[in-house]
Amino acid sequence: MEIDGLISAIVIGIVIGVLGRLVVPGRQRIGVLWTILVGIVAALIGSWVASAFDVADTDGVDWVEWLVQIALAAVGVAALDRSRSRPGR
Repeated sequence: MEIDGLISAIVIGIVIGVLGRLVVPGRQRIGVLWTILVGIVAALIGSWVASAFDVADTDGVDWVEWLVQIALAAVGVAALDRSRSRPGR
């Protein structure tokens, strides 16, 4: 991966992570860096899933791919928040 691809992944990860966090109701007890990391992972996995279902490269905006990525980020944020809010931690 080249530097421009890495920078793109980080920027897209920030956007996907923030959108995923907005989808999850309530206050999340995770930091900004965790949100970005979850977003990057969700963007990468979401792109792979969209490619597997052949909806990654469509004419115009790839709404299905974005929705998959945001949904994965929301699941990741919720799971990380839940693991951080367990009693005894």
